Amino acid sequence: MSYEHIRFSVADRVATLELHRPEARNGFTVKMADELADALSAADADEGVRVVILTGAGKDFCVGADLSGSSLEVTQTQAPEGDWVEPATRVTRQMFALRKPIIAAIQGAAVGVGSTMILPADFRLAAKTSRFGFVFSRRGIYPEAGSSWFLPRIVGMGRALDWMVSGRLIPAEEALGAGLVRSLHEPEALLDAAHALARELVETTAPVSVAVIRQALYRMSALPSPEPAFELDSQLIASLGESADALEGVMAFMQKRPAKFSRTVTQDLPAFLPWREHP
Repeated sequence: MSYEHIRFSVADRVATLELHRPEARNGFTVKMADELADALSAADADEGVRVVILTGAGKDFCVGADLSGSSLEVTQTQAPEGDWVEPATRVTRQMFALRKPIIAAIQGAAVGVGSTMILPADFRLAAKTSRFGFVFSRRGIYPEAGSSWFLPRIVGMGRALDWMVSGRLIPAEEALGAGLVRSLHEPEALLDAAHALARELVETTAPVSVAVIRQALYRMSALPSPEPAFELDSQLIASLGESADALEGVMAFMQKRPAKFSRTVTQDLPAFLPWREHP
């Protein structure tokens, strides 16, 4: 696929999406948003892809929206239209709905949309020199990309209030301590760590199980009662008798060998998943 503001590649069942405007420190544009959404959709539909890595070219992940000229293309005439979706949400909505795990590898500055964009990732790995910032209050604007929903679920309401209301920059060590990132790495080792994690996921996990678990955690944990989760879990466990993956997983464990899972997210997701009615 040919894109202008990102690079997209697939190797060893891992799709890599790289923000590719290093001359602008990967400043975020509408074109970048639409290209990311398109590439994420393509990765989700490709059974040859098991994991997605999101990263940025150059020394910075993303310094926020590119405010030069008309790069954001946000005008007062667009906003009132009911079907208009702000650019960052076009990306994170697709990430949220993805049926495959996402690893964000973050180096340098991840500010504004550079921080909100990574929140729906399942794993966030960062360079020791990275820094984050939900700087909207210091620009007289508002958070985007559904970040007011994602961030408190990751770091807690108190921390989310601190970071978003103050708009201050967050060093890598603080991000690690708060649970925003999984681990810190030397900048030159960051991508290797992301690929090592991706290989582990490809080699040891079942794609259908991962797809169900990923969505269930988001959708069930947001409900006011565990009753819908109890009901869904009962349906899922009852369906295991028809699952070749469940049999293979048990046999592989008993025989002390790697499992070879055969079910696919395109063909074998349970039909009764409640969110399948609302893509």
